[in-house]
Amino acid sequence: MKLAFVVSWLNQYGGAERVLEAAHALFPDAPVYTSMYDPAAMPRAYRAWDIRVSFMNRLPLVHRRHQVFLPLYRFAFEAFDLRGYDVILSITSAFAHGVKKPNGARHLCYCLTPARFLWQYDEYVQNEAVNGAARSVLPALVSSLREWDKRAASRVDEFIAISHEVQQRIAASYGRASCLIYPPVDVTSFHIAPPSSVGDYFLIVSRLIPYKRIDLAIEAFNRTGLPLVIAGDGRDRARLEALAKPNVKFLGRVSDAERLDLMARCQAFVFPGVEDFGITPLEANAAGRPVIAYGAGGALDTIVEGMNGVLFHQPTAEALEDCMHCFDAAAFDPQRIRAHAETFDTRVFQAALRERILAK
Repeated sequence: MKLAFVVSWLNQYGGAERVLEAAHALFPDAPVYTSMYDPAAMPRAYRAWDIRVSFMNRLPLVHRRHQVFLPLYRFAFEAFDLRGYDVILSITSAFAHGVKKPNGARHLCYCLTPARFLWQYDEYVQNEAVNGAARSVLPALVSSLREWDKRAASRVDEFIAISHEVQQRIAASYGRASCLIYPPVDVTSFHIAPPSSVGDYFLIVSRLIPYKRIDLAIEAFNRTGLPLVIAGDGRDRARLEALAKPNVKFLGRVSDAERLDLMARCQAFVFPGVEDFGITPLEANAAGRPVIAYGAGGALDTIVEGMNGVLFHQPTAEALEDCMHCFDAAAFDPQRIRAHAETFDTRVFQAALRERILAK
């Protein structure tokens, strides 16, 4: 069996790339087709992979300003020649499912979400603070791309969703059913710290971009005065730093070793946005630490109240602040929390994905 991976882009590192890594480990010789690839932004191990890029990779500034090239992605993916492959596995949140499969091949789409900027447009432009000329031009472009996106989805043989939230979006956007395979969590990399070494801080590990709603968490912690540590970087960092009081500390990007240590020693991990799934809360669980999450999206698949975390049910700083006042980290059993995380381990994901790929 010859398999090809197709992914949206490889110019930033996050949860989608961790999914790709776990899938690629099953088929390490399979090529990865993508719109663009920036080796400097990705783990060094990727340089040994067979990565095949579209014409977009040659465009000036595309690695840093990829949103500007929105009209071109459909053409980039439709231009790939995938003849000779038996199975195409797209792992995507936009455009990559639009490849044209050859006769006799199966196309499985591991859908991280139907593109937010197409199917949740009003929310997207508000969170991204889109204004001026862009706001006047985008509606017509988005309407055209939405039509293409739905046609592209009709060419997919099977959709795999990452959460119940994404299953509902696939049904609403594409009119398609999907099976469910949760993304992988590398549980074995995390350790439970001795109780004496757990700190007094709460933790966020995230890309600093608007839809993550880190501003909401900052506002809540500004009010409580409790220590909040934020690890990660992104285009929203300057705005977030301007909002924060001295009890909120920004670390920027941290090493893997630092991230593991931060998660093992935090009071709790804070997850304030609506996510398609959310791997980082389960990573904190793998370290035996509870999660405080907004009760929507993927958190509903992963957080069991009172067992591995607590949920707040309004997307407001006030709701999170109220939740913080009632929160007691000592009420949670680290071993029980880790056992829950193990049900999402990479091996579980790989076994389920292999079964779907090999199914006739």
